[in-house]
Amino acid sequence: MTKPVSAAAALPASPSLFSDSGTSAQNLVEAYLAVREETERRAAPLSPEDQLIQSMPDASPAKWHRAHTTWFFEQFLLGEHCEGYRVFHPDYAYLFNSYYVSAGPRHARHQRGHLTRPGADEVAAYRRHVDAAMVKFFQSAGEEKLRELAPLVEVGLNHEQQHQELMFTDILHAFAQNPIPPAYDPAWTFPASNRDGEEWAVLNEGIHTVGHAGDSFHFDNEKPAHRALVGPVKLARNLVTNAEWLAFMEDGGYQTATLWLMDGFAVVGNEGWEAPGHWRKSGGEWKIMTLGGLQPIDPDAPVCHVSYYEADAFARWRGKHLPTEMEWEVAARAGQLNDAFGIVWQWTRSSYSPYPGYRAIEGALGEYNGKFMVNQLVLRGSSLATPAGHSRITYRNFFYPHHRWQFTGLRLADYD
Repeated sequence: MTKPVSAAAALPASPSLFSDSGTSAQNLVEAYLAVREETERRAAPLSPEDQLIQSMPDASPAKWHRAHTTWFFEQFLLGEHCEGYRVFHPDYAYLFNSYYVSAGPRHARHQRGHLTRPGADEVAAYRRHVDAAMVKFFQSAGEEKLRELAPLVEVGLNHEQQHQELMFTDILHAFAQNPIPPAYDPAWTFPASNRDGEEWAVLNEGIHTVGHAGDSFHFDNEKPAHRALVGPVKLARNLVTNAEWLAFMEDGGYQTATLWLMDGFAVVGNEGWEAPGHWRKSGGEWKIMTLGGLQPIDPDAPVCHVSYYEADAFARWRGKHLPTEMEWEVAARAGQLNDAFGIVWQWTRSSYSPYPGYRAIEGALGEYNGKFMVNQLVLRGSSLATPAGHSRITYRNFFYPHHRWQFTGLRLADYD
């Protein structure tokens, strides 16, 4: 197997994992176990059958997420930095690598749902094995080694948090294919939104710093911080609601070709879209598949599970636009946007491209973000599925314009 390129080179500093007297083994153990336990908490309501299903090539089985995030620590930390560590199973690197070409060959993404084995219990044993080795490593390594590797640990933890969000979106997509709609958590409810203040946030023309500055944790695609001309523009303080989207549908929005980008209208026709993702007609009324099962449409709730194509068409229907990611960041930093975080990711009209002066980090983790910087659009904020502590103003999420299985919504921009 190809020897992996080191993942530890040129990573950002991680002050959040440091104590006043230096890097603390206890801090690392506590941070590590807290994230790992959250993954298992999210998986706990799922049966072994639930954890196997892969409902489309863009989604992955829950047990694969659990195993892949474990492989990340085994591959990039234990395998490279823990002398004498023995892998749990020699085939797992092939099964649970995702897209790290530098780390060797991997099982095809669209065939992850074919892996009936290892089962969910074996994956749990794999996680316990790696967790025990990680804790032992933290407790036995010296402070200098811990300080060197803390940034890599923090990348691994944030990587796992990304997969925690995907566990929710992927199982929801799978459950939404079931004609007898199951609930992940029957007590789940959609988070309440805030619609206080004026309708529009005004950004006068000005030059602003955007992107991450400082040494707190960030992914490489958030840097370097740079100056950008923003405005004049008005951004909607509030997210677009289901009631607004129903009006778009009733006005023939999905059938009006002039509202759509050409590729978008082709997707509408090919996929038979007539409503957002996970919406279905039941008893003559629209309902939405949620983590709490099939529920009535709440007209006041922010619309979610819409693609970039749909968001762009809706904006045209309203005679408005989608904001750029720079406009979103400036307004969010000034506290001018309601529900910027915690309900839906918000589409922007900015292509996912490198910032001026961007350089991917060295090593295998250089494959993490940079090689995807083409043909995708940026989303900002966070969603109801985003783990606590994982969002920040400079975070750049990105998906292809037809994707809508995530908790994705929108707010509008006005240049008049």
